[in-house]
Amino acid sequence: MPEASTDLVYVCDQWEIDLGRRELRSSGIPVPLGGRAFEVVTVLVQSASEFVTKDDLMERVWPGAVVGEGTIHVHISAVRKALGQDRGLLKTASGRGYRLLGSWTPQQREATAAPVYSSPTRTSGSPPNNFPPLITRLIGRAAACQFVRDLVSAYRVVTLTGPGGIGKTSLAIKAVRYLLSNFEDGGWIVELASLSDPGLVPSTVASTLGLKLAGEISAESVARAVGGRHLVLVLDNCEHVIDAVANLAETFTRLCPRTTIVATSREVLRIDGEAVYRVPPLEVPAVGQAAPDYIMQYSAVELFVARTKALNAGFSPIAEDLASIAAICRHLDGMPLAIEFAAARAAVLSVQGVAAGLRDRFALLTAGRRTALPRQRTLRATLDWSHELLLETERRLLRRLAVFAGGFTVDAAAAVMTDTGFDASAVLDGIANLVAKSWVTLDKSGGNARWTLLETIRAYALEKLAGSGESDDAQRRHAAFFRDLFTPQAQGTRPSLSDEDLASHVLEIDNVRAALDWSFSPAGDDAIGVDLTAAYAPVWRYLSLMSECRERCERALLGLEPHGTANMRLRMELQIALASAIFITMGPPEQATALLTEALETADALNDLHAQAQALTTLLAIYVFRGEYARAQTAAERLEQIAHRIHDPVSLLAAYRELGATLLTSGRPREAQQYFERILRSPTAPGNRRDAVYYNPNDHAVARAMLARALWIQGFTEQALKEARLSLEELRGTDHPLQLCPILYHGICRIATMTGDFATADREIARLIELATRLNAPLWESVGHVLNGKLLVERGDFSQGLLVLRDAFETGGRTWRLSYAEFKGTLALGLAGAGRLDEALVALDEAMAAAGEDGYGWYVPELLRIKGELLLQQAADQSTLAAEDCFSRAAQMAREQSALFWELRIALSVARLRVSQGRRREARATLASVYDRFTEGFGTTDMQAARNLLEGLPP
Repeated sequence: MPEASTDLVYVCDQWEIDLGRRELRSSGIPVPLGGRAFEVVTVLVQSASEFVTKDDLMERVWPGAVVGEGTIHVHISAVRKALGQDRGLLKTASGRGYRLLGSWTPQQREATAAPVYSSPTRTSGSPPNNFPPLITRLIGRAAACQFVRDLVSAYRVVTLTGPGGIGKTSLAIKAVRYLLSNFEDGGWIVELASLSDPGLVPSTVASTLGLKLAGEISAESVARAVGGRHLVLVLDNCEHVIDAVANLAETFTRLCPRTTIVATSREVLRIDGEAVYRVPPLEVPAVGQAAPDYIMQYSAVELFVARTKALNAGFSPIAEDLASIAAICRHLDGMPLAIEFAAARAAVLSVQGVAAGLRDRFALLTAGRRTALPRQRTLRATLDWSHELLLETERRLLRRLAVFAGGFTVDAAAAVMTDTGFDASAVLDGIANLVAKSWVTLDKSGGNARWTLLETIRAYALEKLAGSGESDDAQRRHAAFFRDLFTPQAQGTRPSLSDEDLASHVLEIDNVRAALDWSFSPAGDDAIGVDLTAAYAPVWRYLSLMSECRERCERALLGLEPHGTANMRLRMELQIALASAIFITMGPPEQATALLTEALETADALNDLHAQAQALTTLLAIYVFRGEYARAQTAAERLEQIAHRIHDPVSLLAAYRELGATLLTSGRPREAQQYFERILRSPTAPGNRRDAVYYNPNDHAVARAMLARALWIQGFTEQALKEARLSLEELRGTDHPLQLCPILYHGICRIATMTGDFATADREIARLIELATRLNAPLWESVGHVLNGKLLVERGDFSQGLLVLRDAFETGGRTWRLSYAEFKGTLALGLAGAGRLDEALVALDEAMAAAGEDGYGWYVPELLRIKGELLLQQAADQSTLAAEDCFSRAAQMAREQSALFWELRIALSVARLRVSQGRRREARATLASVYDRFTEGFGTTDMQAARNLLEGLPP
């Protein structure tokens, strides 16, 4: 920036900006501020309270350099931090810039107060330094380097902190090396790791700087010797001499106005003016992402591959290797040192061998560089170094915290420390100390205070816990805490669960899993596990983890007496949860029905209306999917009555939905439509989500999908497609993919297929199958394959359609009979298309018999029409008469059902028959009488076929 008069001191109240000494003072005491940050202050004070634009500030403070907004923000923040309670003096106006408020009076410096140095002058050549040469490229740290550079130019003291192996030293050297030209007296790294006596810190600094001091060497004597030199000190590995380093840094900021200190430490200095940068791990790929291009863009993977290639030039990872490398990097928390150890092993072993060996990571990861410090040659040595620096109380807390598999709150931590005499306040202080010493990490993902241990640190702490003899007691306290957190406090109560409750409970899923694994282990406590399983079942449903829910509930029921009365309520809740999980995972329906029947009897005996509603909701779904629609309607009517009595909107909407579904299935679409519209008129139920079969975040979405079917069958295909698409929009952005399966099934997949939009049907059916497969929901996977078979038949690909349908029927068979008659009819069409007419007629008779048994009336008109078409293919007079009878019965039934879509298909079949008989005017009259009743959907396949046929017939 342009030279400012070194004789001026700007004064405002207790504040002074001394241009000559380049000092910001408060009441005569210097306030630490970095060189560039002081230049920002200089520009602002010389602008006489006028706004300085961002561009002008960049040009005057960083002339000729390319500077991002982040750099400016760092320096503005540094100035505000220095101003302390008067931070409001620095004003920011969006779109205008910055200005320094207050009345700043320029005064001439007193003659006796000469500046201690002049402004920096550039000399040729590099400033002196003792930085080690760059041997390897620092991977994945570009953004971090830039941020640290900004901090070093904005603050006088910058501390890089983090756990051992995170890369603090490498990052500090890389960042400061770039800034060396700004320090004419150079940059010096002072290695403190070998010191055992904190009193040697000042003499070590003096020796590194080449200072010749007489008498006692102290922080103050070293600082006075440095005086006005313009240099940067990197104090490396400070944690074991932290108090001595903090004292030295404070002394330097007071006596050495042109010295900047960068410290690397697993614990912060905690001094005024210190800027702290917590070095983050390298980025790792998310679980489930296997694409090689995706995996290779992450810095942790890049480091692993680069280091492995450096040790094995022939290493070239294939896709399988990359997936294993991604898993290794995740398990090692993205810690560079641990990843380098793993890469060294992979260079001589296989990547898969390293991935498998991480169960004992401390034995595996021992191949550090020969030139590394002893404490950095193995992963265990790196952690042992820091562990030895902890107080005994901190070590005890750390090993107890290792029982938490998924993070913890202060209450949870206090619960596992109750036998130690630690209260919540002491535990919180201990956690704060462990955070400061880089053993514990603050979880910033949520609003409430929560902490975690990196996986590698947790594995180390678990070893310490096992060796302490405290493991079983800590795990018991851990399991009991989460049981008490989720189970009702009063016997017989069933607290409601809101969406917010469920979302908060999700945070503890890994802790719950660990607690259950211990509870049902030989050393565990079955009673704790049973209580916790029953309480947590709604959360598994919320997360669509139905297979896990099933396994956990089955195990918990084994822990109860089979016919005891002491735990009737607990058994009932587990039975209901298990039945719903069996339903979704396509387990034995008889088992699910038996469980629910017993649970409903218990609920009746306990007069527990909420439990009755929950059991009925699940039983309803099973009846529908087994094709037992009469039973489903009876159960839905009872559920409606109970929902009104307990004022439960969730159960009430479930009753409306199932009543509408049974009406739709029985062939009463207009009445069904009224129920679905009633749901849509109701506000989205915020009530109790405990009683849902599977988590349903949006009652409207399911209602829209079913309404779409009701509209379609009545001939309103455009409205139907609109509602089907809106049902998908209702769930856009939610994290509950299992709920998407029934919406796809009831809505767009069925309607797009039947209206001839095969591209949409193909895409959405594939989406349903992929979702169900990924979520391990075989019921919906089987349904998706049946829909795919129907689509293939509708397209005319009969051979492939038959293969898909037969396989789907073998998978689900007549066990789960969802839409059995419909899809059996589709199988008949496929057989006929393949020329297997006799088999087709047999399949069709089975479909019609099933429709009669199941009350599946809505599809009977189509089955009759299909049978008529098949009979016509027999080319016999009596077959023609039988076919006409089928068409007549189908048309009559379709009219009674207000099923205009079926009427059109039937009219098309009749019209084609009349044309073949030469009765063309009758053909027109039959088809036109139906076609003219349509008000929309003229672009669908059947409507286009009808129009084309009408255009060729006489008026």
